[in-house]
Parts: sequence; C-alpha cells; structure tokens
Amino acid sequence: MLTGKGLLLTALAIVTLAYLVFWSVHAARRRREGGLIPGPVHFAIGFVTNFLDTLGIGSFATTTSMYKLWKLVPDQQIPGTLNVGHAANAIAQSFIYITIVEVEMQTLALMILAAVGGSWLGAGIVAGLPRRKIQIGMGIALIGAATLMALTALNLVPGGGTAVALEGPRLVAGLAGNFMLGALMTLGIGLYAPCMILVSLLGMSPITAFPIMMGSCAFLMPVAGVQFIRRDKYHLPAAIALTAGGIPAVLIAAYLVRSLPLEYVRWLVVVVVIYTAAALLRSAVVERAGARDAAAA
Repeated sequence: MLTGKGLLLTALAIVTLAYLVFWSVHAARRRREGGLIPGPVHFAIGFVTNFLDTLGIGSFATTTSMYKLWKLVPDQQIPGTLNVGHAANAIAQSFIYITIVEVEMQTLALMILAAVGGSWLGAGIVAGLPRRKIQIGMGIALIGAATLMALTALNLVPGGGTAVALEGPRLVAGLAGNFMLGALMTLGIGLYAPCMILVSLLGMSPITAFPIMMGSCAFLMPVAGVQFIRRDKYHLPAAIALTAGGIPAVLIAAYLVRSLPLEYVRWLVVVVVIYTAAALLRSAVVERAGARDAAAA
C-alpha cells in the first residue's frame, strides 16, 4: 500500500505525464508552422539557472535577467517561458527533495494545493495582460526578489524553528501565504526565498522550505504552463532549451555538489536582477511615452 509520500509522488508523476503530452502536441504543431531552433546560449541559460536553483538561489530572476540583458525573449513572453520551460526541472527537484527531507504530509499537501490554486488564478490574469503591464509587474516583482536575496545574503531572514508541520491558525496563514506566492510565480518572481521566509516566520525548520517550495513549483508550474501554452504566450525554443539544459544541471547540483561558496554569486545575482528590473520599468515608461506621441500625432 502506498504511503502519503508515495501517493503524492504518484500524483506528481501523473501530472507530469499529462503536462508533457499536452506541451509536446502543442510544440509539434508550432514546429510544423516554422518554430525556431534553440541556440547554444539558450541551453547554457537552462543549465546555469537550474544549477543555481537546485542550490537555493532560484531560477526565475536569473533567467529573466539573462533574457532581458541579451534580448533573447520578448518581455511579454518571459513569464510564460519561465513557467513552461522550468516546469520539468522543478518536478525533478521535487522528486529529490520530497524523498530526502522530512515534512508532515498533510502540511505539505495543503501547501502545494494552495500554491496551485494561486498559480491557476495568476496565470489566467497574466496571460491576458498587455506587454506594458507585464513589464511593470515583472519590474516590481524583480525588485522584491532582489530584496529577499539581499536579506538572505545578509542573514536577516528569520531563523525559523524546528517544526515540520503546521496546525490551526499557523496552517491557515501558511496556506494564504503560499496561495499568494503561487500567483506571483506566474508573473516571474521565484518561490524559494519568499517560501523560506514564510515557513521560518511560522516556526518551521527552514529545510522544510525545500520540499514545500519544490513540491509547490512541481504542481503549479504545469498548471500555470498549460494556461500560457493554450494562449501561445511563451517563447517555444527558449522553453525547450530551459528544460533540456536544466535536467542534467538539477541532477549534478543535487547529487554531486553538496555545497558551494555562494555568497558572491548571490550578490552578483542581486545586482543583475536590480538592473533588469530597472530596464523593464524603463521600457514600460518609454513605451507609454511612445504611445502618447502616436496618439497625439
């Protein structure tokens, strides 16, 4: 008979299979219509960002920064590309960390369901937003992500407790918080650092953030990804490269690299993310000015 953890992993396997079949059918149709082939840079981004993500730095902010700096993906397609392309890598991480890190199953399952609900709502909204509003939303989200990264690097994140479960009002607060974090995921802000702070504030052991965060992402990203795929609001070649380049990176980081001196890398990411946020907000201002000039003319 399957345990609670076994049932959760079985459900994840079913979700994964359904998502990959749905995406494969859509991708095959796009390829027949003349889709672009991913380049080496796209695959390199997939490897680097998922390697850092598995070690706890996150992948959304770093991927967004690279896309924006090198002009690889249109701004309005970045949120969808992140959720579609990083989904399989989050699933691989989830299988690893749910297996090796102890957390009470009811708490884990409910936190995951809350994040999935938030992502479904968020993806439906973000997929229908115009380019300028996505630029503004991502710019603000990246500033928030950079702030959380800086707090982590300065060891100002709450230390947390030793609990591996939530009950009563703390469980309600955790579910509400993870619901909001799931919605923000669809706009391009990663879940790891906010989830770490959330579970620590609620008295849980910070290590429990790994299965909660990875499990939440593993279920919510396919759910959100389907929304973006159905509306064709993502960059297909870039998403394929994120998946193909990310899987080996996850396995290497999880099993071969136990710890790295990441302090300098974190600060570099903070600087790059702030620059990217400023560039997105500037693009939104410039486009608004251009639209006004066009209307006046």
